[in-house]
Amino acid sequence: MKKLVFSEEEYRQRVCRVQEKMDHRGIEVLLVTDPAHMNYLTGFDGWSFYVHQGLILTVHDSIPLWFGRQQDANAARLTTWLPEDCIFGYKDEYVQSRYIHTMEFAASLIRGRGKTLAADLDGYWFSAKMLMTLQKELDGITILDAENLVGWVKSVKSTAEVEYIRQAARITESAMSLAVDTIQEGVWEKEAAALVSAQQVRGTDSYGGDSPAIFPIMPSAERTSSAHLTFDPDRKYRRGDVVLLELGSARYHYHAPLSRTVFIGDPPDELKHMSEVVITGLGKTLEAVRPGMRAEEVEAFWRSCISGTGVEKPSRVGYSFGLSFVPDWGEHTISLRPGDKTILQPGMTIHFMPGIWLDSFGFECSEPFLITEEGCTKLIDFPQELFVK
Repeated sequence: MKKLVFSEEEYRQRVCRVQEKMDHRGIEVLLVTDPAHMNYLTGFDGWSFYVHQGLILTVHDSIPLWFGRQQDANAARLTTWLPEDCIFGYKDEYVQSRYIHTMEFAASLIRGRGKTLAADLDGYWFSAKMLMTLQKELDGITILDAENLVGWVKSVKSTAEVEYIRQAARITESAMSLAVDTIQEGVWEKEAAALVSAQQVRGTDSYGGDSPAIFPIMPSAERTSSAHLTFDPDRKYRRGDVVLLELGSARYHYHAPLSRTVFIGDPPDELKHMSEVVITGLGKTLEAVRPGMRAEEVEAFWRSCISGTGVEKPSRVGYSFGLSFVPDWGEHTISLRPGDKTILQPGMTIHFMPGIWLDSFGFECSEPFLITEEGCTKLIDFPQELFVK
């Protein structure tokens, strides 16, 4: 039985917004290969992105074409709003073959639909071989960089999308609470990670969660000096450990990320000072955020809050998030950093992430927030503090 996460009308409106952007840029045909973008436009949801699959959307046709491995075609029938004549499965001989390439099949669907084709040339899901094959097969067609066109459209969320993010937030709250409660001297790091992962899928009494785009980031001790290490499967927590927790639960692939820090024992003065500075600056910045601000202005305000404290944050302090598949929950659009001129609009969801990573340890305390008509609102309700165990 077909299951749509959103109404067919909402999917059609998304397609129209993408086509408007295509028209403004002179793009006649858009090749969509990012699984999150495929999901956004059609609802397609299958763990099949290890083989080539995608959507072909023209500026004139109101319904995209889906193509993928023949054995995955039923996934398109079960999870998308697309009619049967817009679903194309290719033979298994194309799969990971050195004799024939899947883009030859895609080119047969693209040919004759326009003279200008765009794809995300810097995307995870579009390779150099894919580009070379399309160039060979589509002689006379200009191939452009879509520059994450769909990602920018989906950076502004609908009311229904925000509701799924809020549901994911409830799961994140429970997963974070479980992590903080579990971390103690002598506990296996693998045990804490296993419990958190199970909770992210278990969800709430009313609904479950998806596998998040990022595995729980839970480094300890000196591993906290790096932003994206996770637990050590052969280690138990020890007195004197700093433990970073960056957890993002998901509901129908809509994420709600959150970071906090735990210390086992008596925290050193440097860590206490850092936590106070970061948490104070975080609170002040969220109070200042307004629609109409540029992304770079938010970062500049944050920097003014920590000026003179001895705490420095050289990297960006936030990014747009939402509907994502592996390998991350970021949308690769808005970044809170100098030079980003993006104007914040109601409906945008941003993870404010002022993580600090020094040579021997780190500290994290973040907040995901929603831009509203009046300012912004936090999406997660969890204490902002350095948790001491």
